[in-house]
Amino acid sequence: MNTTKAQIEANCTIYENVQIGEGTLIQAPSILGKPPRGKNPGELVLVIGRNGVVRPFTTIYAGSTFGDNLQTGQGASIREDNIVGDDVSIGTNAVLEFGNRIGNRVRIHSLCFLEMVTIEDDVFIGPNVVFTDDPHPMKCERYLECLGGVTVKRLARIGANSTILPGVTIGENTLVGAGSVVTRDVPDHMVVAGTPAKIIKRVDELKCYPGFYERPYTWPPYQK
Repeated sequence: MNTTKAQIEANCTIYENVQIGEGTLIQAPSILGKPPRGKNPGELVLVIGRNGVVRPFTTIYAGSTFGDNLQTGQGASIREDNIVGDDVSIGTNAVLEFGNRIGNRVRIHSLCFLEMVTIEDDVFIGPNVVFTDDPHPMKCERYLECLGGVTVKRLARIGANSTILPGVTIGENTLVGAGSVVTRDVPDHMVVAGTPAKIIKRVDELKCYPGFYERPYTWPPYQK
């Protein structure tokens, strides 16, 4: 365990083979490095970068890697085989199952569920968004051959309470309206909404209703 320059509150559980970067705060009671089923304590490494904050009741299993400036909300649950970049926020009671690949500057709000999802840089995911990966649950004998996670391209924004079906790709600089059920790929730069979600306009056709800007998303990183 390499945690000498981290700040770890009393009553946290830190397993063997956990590496925590300088300046990261682990608030109690959190559990870090818990072995997945079938693995022994310390068999898999858990790496958390510098200057992060892991808030109370977070559980992070062994076998994942996180970059600098990680933020978790209370009660976040993060399983093994997750690779997460820098400046990522994972909200209160969010659940990351296995196999997620998350880029830099990603905001995952409270109560989201992810499994086998690939998320590129600068993506916003609103509260209660669910990503699915199994087209025919449950007990299919060929489950591992047909399941497929979602891909979310850079600069995408997904509104609260949306559900994304297995294998879907959310394109670059897209906007998914709140409460949508996305059943097919979303092309780059499009706004979709509804159940099932349908294209309603382009992102550059959106209006800034208060009138502060000619249109939304004229600021970085959407415009450089």
